[in-house]
Amino acid sequence: MVFSAHIEQFISALEFSLSAGKFVKISLGNYKGMEAELRQILVRKVVIKREDKLAFTFRYKTRDVVKNFDLFEGINLISEYLNTGFKIGTLFTIEKDLIFEELNNGKVVLRETLASTKQVPDANHDKEKIRLIKSESKSYLTELKITDAEGKVFKNAQDKFRQINHYIEILSSLIKELPEGTIKKVTDMGSGKGYLTFALYDYLHSVLNLNSEVVGVEYRQDMVDLCNTVADKSAFDKLNFVQGTIEDYNAGDVNLLIALHACDTATDDAIFKGIKANAELIVVAPCCHKQIRREIEQNKVRNDVSFLTKYGIFLERQAEMVTDGIRALILEYFGYKTKVFEFISDAHTPKNVLVVGIKSKDKGAKNKDEILEKIKASKAYFGIGYHHLERLLEL
Repeated sequence: MVFSAHIEQFISALEFSLSAGKFVKISLGNYKGMEAELRQILVRKVVIKREDKLAFTFRYKTRDVVKNFDLFEGINLISEYLNTGFKIGTLFTIEKDLIFEELNNGKVVLRETLASTKQVPDANHDKEKIRLIKSESKSYLTELKITDAEGKVFKNAQDKFRQINHYIEILSSLIKELPEGTIKKVTDMGSGKGYLTFALYDYLHSVLNLNSEVVGVEYRQDMVDLCNTVADKSAFDKLNFVQGTIEDYNAGDVNLLIALHACDTATDDAIFKGIKANAELIVVAPCCHKQIRREIEQNKVRNDVSFLTKYGIFLERQAEMVTDGIRALILEYFGYKTKVFEFISDAHTPKNVLVVGIKSKDKGAKNKDEILEKIKASKAYFGIGYHHLERLLEL
């Protein structure tokens, strides 16, 4: 009863702060509920299309998820989470901070502290986003037909410009996990027209003030010539594009290796190059998982998911997950901490999976035998004779 009364007081204070224009934010922590890997929830007020909303940031172990709710629904959700798992809730207002806490002995307390801030944050969700790559005074963006000479982004290039910034945001968070000064040489495998390669060079040199060498590897000579011309015009003297394949390129002492949308086993070639170069960071966005799909189709092993994989679209998705899952295991075998998550490469294309390997401080995995057993068992379960990356590394 006391527990419920304290939550009601907390929610009443929340409702008052919202109606009186004194609300700053809410933080829910110390989660002990049933939702896997959920750690924290942050709530702030936003205005979307002139309507007040509560923006929830759900912080999980390896990802953040943002969802917007109307005020009534959001308030009810906060109450529900306090009832079903969060042991601490803090309401921040410009007058005071109110803390709800369930102690280890089951006792519930509600206490007030001095306000952490005296200013209500800007709730305008529709304002222009702060971007790591600015459009002004960037000659490479003009040369690549992203902006005009004044730095205004062309209407038909808005999606591409957002994609570039999203990509740099992801890489910036990964680079921050490395020791300072690690990124001395970068190789972008399959760089294409170089949009992302130029942006990364710009970020490394202009934002992080690094003197990193960046190389774009591209098979099409016309793209190589175009990009080198743009690099010269932009005075990017440590950026170079070379003609060649991922398979044939000598990665040497690369610290950061990137391969976005390298088709089928070309992704394996890129990961192989990164591992052999002992790269500190490997980032790939695989596509066209044909090699493993052919293995599964040829061997037709019956297992617990056969009822799904009789449908081509499910078989394709399974092949994607199995291919990239084994890639992650192989990276772990060679001493990389792995992350696999979705990102949106373009507003008009499907989501993509990003497979990331961050070199561990240890020389290699301590459980190598266990990892090899997992790979072996996975191959047997799905009827896979071999995985191309496994063969390249002679596992």
